[in-house]
Amino acid sequence: MGHEFSGIIEEVGEGVTQFSPGQRAVVRPTIYDETCAACTQGSRHCCKNIGFIGLSGYGGGMAEYIVAPASHYYLLPDNISFEDASLVEPLAVAWHAVKRAPFKSGNNVLVLGAGPIGIGAVQVLKLKGANNIIVVELLQNRKDLARQYGATHTLDPKETDIPKAVNDLTGGRGVEIVFDTAGVEIALNGIIDATQVQGTIVNIAVWEERPATDVNDLMYREINYMGATLYDEASFKEVIENLHTGKLKPHAMISTKIKLQDAVEKGFKKLIESRDSYCKILVDPQSA
Repeated sequence: MGHEFSGIIEEVGEGVTQFSPGQRAVVRPTIYDETCAACTQGSRHCCKNIGFIGLSGYGGGMAEYIVAPASHYYLLPDNISFEDASLVEPLAVAWHAVKRAPFKSGNNVLVLGAGPIGIGAVQVLKLKGANNIIVVELLQNRKDLARQYGATHTLDPKETDIPKAVNDLTGGRGVEIVFDTAGVEIALNGIIDATQVQGTIVNIAVWEERPATDVNDLMYREINYMGATLYDEASFKEVIENLHTGKLKPHAMISTKIKLQDAVEKGFKKLIESRDSYCKILVDPQSA
């Protein structure tokens, strides 16, 4: 288990020359079949049979040691902590989504949800020059974290008419781009009227239920609805580079750090009982 992790290389296999024992690395967990249409067309992150180290094979980050193909390893500059490196994967999801979108510096944007991907999106959008970054989120602790990372406005959907508030904040135009990290039907239907004519809604969420949406609302306003799944290798590398230069500083996303032996009581149970109270719980398999 564990697909977001980093560590120290202990041994390398025969024929591996690009890495040496003692080097620090982060692991890209995505596994591709290399034969499906997506893979052969150069979009391996859309692989029909996508898998993950930590979920599908090779062990995972919640073990003292793992073995995986060398192609999954990326060296870490010395100024990137192992803790921050464990956040490369979710940050790469957000980075890729912003790259996929027709985003331009100065755009007004709306982010639905301030979980790890939403907070990552706020960081990337701030870095790339967004104007208004409006975040829709229920929980105060997540709204506070979004503000810390550059959100200009945070709105509670239970207390606020979201389309009206967004249009008021954008001079009646609406936002150019929405990033949906929530995957909730009522939220999706509520933000169509907050989107500018010929604007774009980018879905990053994995939906638990199939939504019912009036596509005529999209058609009459010529709104583009697009998906952004996972990340390509370029996005993964670009996140590492921006951590290295200090342009991304994700450490505040780590809500708490626990030992491996406490993973059940202080990790899984906490997430089951009060998942929304945390952004990321970091497990250290090497701690005694």
